[in-house]
Amino acid sequence: MIAYIEGRLLELTGKGCVVVTNGGVGYELALPTTALAALPQKGGQVCLFTHLIVREEALDLYGFATQDERDLFRLLIGIDKLGPKKALAILSHFSPDHLRELVLREDADMLATVPGIGPKSAREIMWKLRDKVAGIKTGPVLAPTAQDGPRGEYADALSGMKALGYTEEEARPMMKDIFDAEPDLDASAAIRVALKRIAAAKS
Repeated sequence: MIAYIEGRLLELTGKGCVVVTNGGVGYELALPTTALAALPQKGGQVCLFTHLIVREEALDLYGFATQDERDLFRLLIGIDKLGPKKALAILSHFSPDHLRELVLREDADMLATVPGIGPKSAREIMWKLRDKVAGIKTGPVLAPTAQDGPRGEYADALSGMKALGYTEEEARPMMKDIFDAEPDLDASAAIRVALKRIAAAKS
């Protein structure tokens, strides 16, 4: 398995790039647009995490700027009927942090904005990623940290509601609605809004 490539950027291709290693071997890789945008000028040094897919008629090599993206790609292609092209399309639209946020919020509508992913497919992907969301790792190379921003606040608010005795099934749709309406809320403010809604519904 080819897991990592380091070398010189020889050229860009329609779907990625060609990297020449110090040993003189050139590898053609398909990349998400996020990784393409981060490439240096031709001749510059490139370091990419990779995943090799072996098919009867070809060996397809995929490259990623971070190990997190590569691991997420592997999770996505493990979903039935979600091939590498659609997985790359998803990664081109969402960072691991952002996709984790969508899964936690069960925001299938946003996932359906990816070309080639319809509403039904988005719901199926969201459902199958729910149990695997812990595998969508975040790391120091990513700009947002795990607890800075909507995803961290949503997860903290959900945990807070569960600590107050509410089930995840009760808290999840409520938190989704609250953060959809006010995405900049912190966890404690979201919990206060939720408790007010619950109290108003009982009165």
